[in-house]
Amino acid sequence: MDSRSHTPVTAALRLCLHALLTGLLALVAVRAVGEAAPHAGAAVALVLVMAAVYGAGAVAGTRGGAPARWGARTAAVRPEGGAEDWAETETVRPRGRAFSPPLRPGTRAVTVWLGGLCALWIVLLVLSPDALWVAFPLYFLQLHLLPTRWGVTAVLTTAAAAIVSFVAHRQEIAPGAFIGPLLGAAVAIATVLGYDALFRESERRRELIVELVATRAELAEAERTAGTLAERERLAREIHDTLAQGLSSIQLLLRAAERTLPDDAPATAHVRAAREAAQANLAEARSFVRALTPPDLEHGSLAAALERLCARTTGPGLTVRFAVSGTPVELPTPYEVALLRTAQSALANTVRHAGAGRAEITLSFMDTSVALDVVDDGRGFDPAAVPVDERGDGGFGLPAMRSRAATLGGTLSVESAPGQGTALAVTLPVSGPALGEERAA
Repeated sequence: MDSRSHTPVTAALRLCLHALLTGLLALVAVRAVGEAAPHAGAAVALVLVMAAVYGAGAVAGTRGGAPARWGARTAAVRPEGGAEDWAETETVRPRGRAFSPPLRPGTRAVTVWLGGLCALWIVLLVLSPDALWVAFPLYFLQLHLLPTRWGVTAVLTTAAAAIVSFVAHRQEIAPGAFIGPLLGAAVAIATVLGYDALFRESERRRELIVELVATRAELAEAERTAGTLAERERLAREIHDTLAQGLSSIQLLLRAAERTLPDDAPATAHVRAAREAAQANLAEARSFVRALTPPDLEHGSLAAALERLCARTTGPGLTVRFAVSGTPVELPTPYEVALLRTAQSALANTVRHAGAGRAEITLSFMDTSVALDVVDDGRGFDPAAVPVDERGDGGFGLPAMRSRAATLGGTLSVESAPGQGTALAVTLPVSGPALGEERAA
């Protein structure tokens, strides 16, 4: 049983049902004795037996691990199929409780118990006309403990038995003989089915809340990871652009000064020591930069990182392919980071906005430049209509890509039109001042 259903409300409903059935049985016994009915002794004895059977079932239900839910039920234990499907939901009896099986909705044990209780009530109905009032709590028991269609059938059968008993004992046909039992059955069915609908809706909302909380935690973790990677990349750029560049310049100046000094000059040894210290610190700075590069570039080349990116990029009906053109050459770390981030940004936009079925990334190595092309067959857009936002779309916008390329002396171009897909190309120089400065660092 679902422990969440055992709330104070359902516990109060169970207690009310116990009290109602016990009170009505007591009323039957008191009226049989008070009116000196012909079968008063048998009626009182049958009332006691019925009360004992009911009490044993209630106790067995609570001893079965979790209380039998007189006040609630779930679809998980209320199959809508036939008797075969219903029998499959029987709960395995715990060891040591062979004489006290748990009476839970949808089990064979509860069916036998409820059938015996109804059989005793029918016999009591024959002996006393007042027993028809016990039909009302039996309605709720049948609806709670049986599958929906069997429960409704049992309720209608119980109502019919109550009507027949009333007519047989009173020897007359009156509207009240039909209205009372049928109205009680309708109220019971509407109450239980309405409660079930509310309970299922509550469970769906609870599951939705759990899912939302889990999703929020995943998003928070993703944001923390993205923030960490962005900070690592920023630190790598800062170290590369400031500390590494400065140490590289110091090393070059000291090397030039060392060459101009005679070997036996007193300052030569100091200049050489300063140059070696600058060289060692430059190597350390470069190791910091490598350690702070994106994880995708830590274990392989840029081409391998792009191929892995294409393999793990998924979308509804989207296929992503990767190709390399030309002879690959080793690129400075900032170049590799810029190209990888541009590819990630472009593919993110393809998945989120383009609705494309095919996308292709091509890394081209040429004599004087390296180019990255990202092409998709999505819905396209008007590049002139895209608002200029310095921050871009959460770091995935065109301005961010263009700024990244411009920082390294490259260019970014976008060709697109509504309904005609998108082609994005970023080109970085592999010769000239920009690359010379990167390699010198």
